[in-house]
Amino acid sequence: MLTALDLIGTAAFAASGASIGVYKRLDLFGVCVVGITTGIGGGIVRDLLLGVTPPVSMDRWQNITVALVFSLAVFVFHPAVDRIKGAVLVLDALGMGVFATTGASTALVLGANWWAAVIIGATTAIGGGVLRDVLVNEMPLVLRRDLYATPALVGAGLVVGAHAIGLPFPWGLVIGTVTATTLRLLALARGWNLPTAPHWPERAD
Repeated sequence: MLTALDLIGTAAFAASGASIGVYKRLDLFGVCVVGITTGIGGGIVRDLLLGVTPPVSMDRWQNITVALVFSLAVFVFHPAVDRIKGAVLVLDALGMGVFATTGASTALVLGANWWAAVIIGATTAIGGGVLRDVLVNEMPLVLRRDLYATPALVGAGLVVGAHAIGLPFPWGLVIGTVTATTLRLLALARGWNLPTAPHWPERAD
């Protein structure tokens, strides 16, 4: 099941990354690079943190193939994708939720402590997006006011909590993914965000 969820997350993130590439007017190669990097980037970061080499998402052909197929699909059908921007946001939120929970679950399987599993889960969820934003010269979404990392931390935390109380697999994954995705979508719909530091008063010279 972890493999299936990983592929779902890869597809969702690749589609959202390729959409950004199209919006930035990149060529076919550029769109595929951004899409594939977004799709498998989080998994690469996760595996490097866990000492899994080579990273599974690069060593297994399915991940790169899924990311490439969805990137190409977005490039070809982008006029239709542009008309359903809401669906792209849903895909991005779903990818975030899936990677947060599968990242935390993988960390637990490999013997990580609970706090490490939460951090690795959240890092898996935001890793691909950070690489995407760097490639297209944007400030990473995780550093803006939008709630993005927080839902990922919540989803990963629920997986770790479910594991701690002995909840049967895969209930922790389901609960964590649904909660993280829903929280992200609610934040987008209602404009929820974390507070920023107040402006300092200007000094009078």
